[in-house]
Amino acid sequence: MRTFTILIFSLIAAISASFAQPVPTVEMNIPYLVTFGGQSDKSWGDDDFCQIFFFVVPTTQLNPVFIRVYDPECSGDIDEPKGEYNTKTRYSVYGGKESFSNVDARLTDPKGNYKSGNLLASKVFYNETKYDKQWYTFGPFNPTEGELKPEYGGYLFKFIIEGSSGDDGNLYKLFLSTKQDANIPVEGGNAFTYEYTFRMWDDPSKVSHIYPYVDDKVISVKISNFDWDNDGMIRIVSVAKNGEKSLISKDNEWVSKDHKIVESEKNTSLDIQFIKNKSAPAKNNNVVIYVRNQYDELLPFYVIPIGGIPKYNYKINVTPKK
Repeated sequence: MRTFTILIFSLIAAISASFAQPVPTVEMNIPYLVTFGGQSDKSWGDDDFCQIFFFVVPTTQLNPVFIRVYDPECSGDIDEPKGEYNTKTRYSVYGGKESFSNVDARLTDPKGNYKSGNLLASKVFYNETKYDKQWYTFGPFNPTEGELKPEYGGYLFKFIIEGSSGDDGNLYKLFLSTKQDANIPVEGGNAFTYEYTFRMWDDPSKVSHIYPYVDDKVISVKISNFDWDNDGMIRIVSVAKNGEKSLISKDNEWVSKDHKIVESEKNTSLDIQFIKNKSAPAKNNNVVIYVRNQYDELLPFYVIPIGGIPKYNYKINVTPKK
């Protein structure tokens, strides 16, 4: 897979100071990430019961870091039951050589050696009420325990969330922190994934956003989404697009659509917006999405979008009368 230029590190450092580092961020307006148990029905909105994030820790970070999970268990008001709660979820942190650079770690499905690298921490949660609506902290981790990838901004830690058993939906949030017992962002840090599985708001007035990064070699992207339940529309906003629509999936269905990338969109992020059906919004709608370029390579979704949140650059061309 093609790597980014060293310029990306400078962009991340310049932007990150103005953002906190929850996953999802406030700007994304996504209530929760979601991972279902391994015996779940895929029509509930999770195609593979696994989600992988990469946390970026800059080389300037000398003190230990922590990865925190909000509501890690599967029980209570936040999560989505199917009958009585019976789901176990495993969270694992990997670092070291091949934790990121192994190609299997960057696929849309958990296949092959996706658990590459050194296992640094792991814990299984089930229906433990003591963790309901509480934070659990993994770490401390020395920044150098991650895999050094300067072109991606520093040391990378892989965080895998798997529904090891059960059939319920586990909803949660993440945070890269400098403190064990508080959410204090790592200056210059970031996080990204190649495939999102997340919960939509029930409120149709709320619009959610994700931000794939487009490098200078991309001339087209293919946006694929799963189990959108016909819940409104998915549109693209960029420096050159002001609401181009993509295809939306039905229940338990994958759909894909190609979109051309123009020169001004290169080396920027796209804003993929999820706009719910105003008249009949779907309840508890979970959706999966990924984006590939013309080489069939996956594009990363940074929680702090590279180049900032894109704004449509509207220009009026005036033609003088003859």
